[in-house]
Amino acid sequence: MPVWCCRCSLAGHFRDYSDTEAEGEIFNSLVQYFGDNLGPKVKGMPLVEETSLLEDSSVTLPMVIIGNGPSGICLSYMLSGYRPYLSSEAIHPNTILHSKLEEARHLSIVDQDLEYLSEGLEGRSSNPVAVLFDTLLHPDADFGYDYPSILHWKLEQHHYIPHLVLGKGPPGGAWNNMEGSMLTISFGNWMELPGLKFKDWMSSKRRNLKGDRVMPEEIARYYKHYVNVMGLQKNFRENTYITSVSRLYRDQGDNGSQDKDISTKNQKSKFVKRNWEIRGYQRTAGGSHVPFCLFAENVALATGTLDSPAHLEVEGEELPFVFHSMPEFGAAINKRKLCGRADPVLIVGSGLTAADAVLCAYNNNIPVIHVFRRRVTDPSLIFKQLPQKLYPEYHKVYHMMCTQTYSADSDPLSDYTSFPEHRVLSFKSDMKCILQSDSGLKKIFKLSAAVVLIGSHPNLSFLKEQGCYLGRNSSQPITCKENPVEVDVYTYECVKEANLFALGPLVGDNFVRFLKGGALGVTRCLATRQKKKQHLFVERGGGDGIA
Repeated sequence: MPVWCCRCSLAGHFRDYSDTEAEGEIFNSLVQYFGDNLGPKVKGMPLVEETSLLEDSSVTLPMVIIGNGPSGICLSYMLSGYRPYLSSEAIHPNTILHSKLEEARHLSIVDQDLEYLSEGLEGRSSNPVAVLFDTLLHPDADFGYDYPSILHWKLEQHHYIPHLVLGKGPPGGAWNNMEGSMLTISFGNWMELPGLKFKDWMSSKRRNLKGDRVMPEEIARYYKHYVNVMGLQKNFRENTYITSVSRLYRDQGDNGSQDKDISTKNQKSKFVKRNWEIRGYQRTAGGSHVPFCLFAENVALATGTLDSPAHLEVEGEELPFVFHSMPEFGAAINKRKLCGRADPVLIVGSGLTAADAVLCAYNNNIPVIHVFRRRVTDPSLIFKQLPQKLYPEYHKVYHMMCTQTYSADSDPLSDYTSFPEHRVLSFKSDMKCILQSDSGLKKIFKLSAAVVLIGSHPNLSFLKEQGCYLGRNSSQPITCKENPVEVDVYTYECVKEANLFALGPLVGDNFVRFLKGGALGVTRCLATRQKKKQHLFVERGGGDGIA
């Protein structure tokens, strides 16, 4: 089956598809999309064969966003021309920040110096723009206040930057797949995106918000609604899977129009970097795969980090009774495969997902063996960062972790037993596992199942070296905490790859309230570069074409 390439020409109208109309329907109305948003000079997009090359006169997408979770949605919102301004009546509780904002009240935050505004601010993100944007949207939230945002939003369509958001499922990303019985860690209003209050949306749906925390399925519905109500749906394409994102290069001495995909370092030294080529396929309703090829000046990675669960890398981990996600474990419980079994479930991990699994088993009367590497007094345990009044269920788990530890006198039929400072040595086909303490003592237990919940990695297989070269430590896989993508903290552009951006969990912002800062940084960067291009174009006496 031939692929389709996203390719626009300045030469006027195209509406003539070279193959079946079905191909054109895969990314429906892209022709109209570009005609509407790039002006009269660009009215359509031809389908071309895979062998076609990007020509010098081609106009590519300014931005392709990979990932349609809250990071991708928020970036699409701002690239669509929505701009935040200081509200006329607003007074920020931080007087220094407020005085800075007053200096350029007439400008949107996108058009201001983000480094200057974020200087001196502190928060629970290591990215200064994330802290800045969070304090503008939720002033003094970390002190327990629920002050309204000091921003108001305007749609300025002349700031629209054409883009596509590619996702495997519906808008909302991983929120569509999360276990529905658990409450979110963050408050509902911290999960909201700019311009639509979560509480207002809940009220419009005639749902009562009981407490400040909500279920993931409500958040997923909110994100889908947000895309529609903000008019962003034309930018989103579902059921898309990326197989490759690579650079195109051009020979420095070549005045021709051919771009090339160069793989070796020696070859690259003779070539100039050009645009990005994004390849993949879209899964149709019938289950078939339709390949595609897009070209973009910039690519934003907004994939999150939940694609690939981390493994222990021990013997027997691939056995069928060993799970690596809450949905797998939840499905086994729902099918009543584990209920009534005398043998315990082994849960590995000391984070909140592992705590969710403990609660899930405990509430279904399934005995638990809980194994984790850290001491129960370790100050870095997440439970120590959560107020007990707001998160009683997690403090219940933490209390059990501290008080129901294994000893020689432990009741083998106990509902819950914790094994601090232990690790799994192996799983056996007879459904036994071998544990080892830090002191070297080994123990063997018969299990009904095992759930390994020790974190996850993003799937960046479409990038060279699985994206490892983008991390702070290029020899290790990308992770949210230990090895995030290294970016400029004000533009979110990858330090090791120009015109490639990363935001959200990929850069360490695992909470929705902070990942919105990435959208601000990227939008500011692209808008600034666009202005420079336009200024240069005018200086050179350009005509009325697209600069």
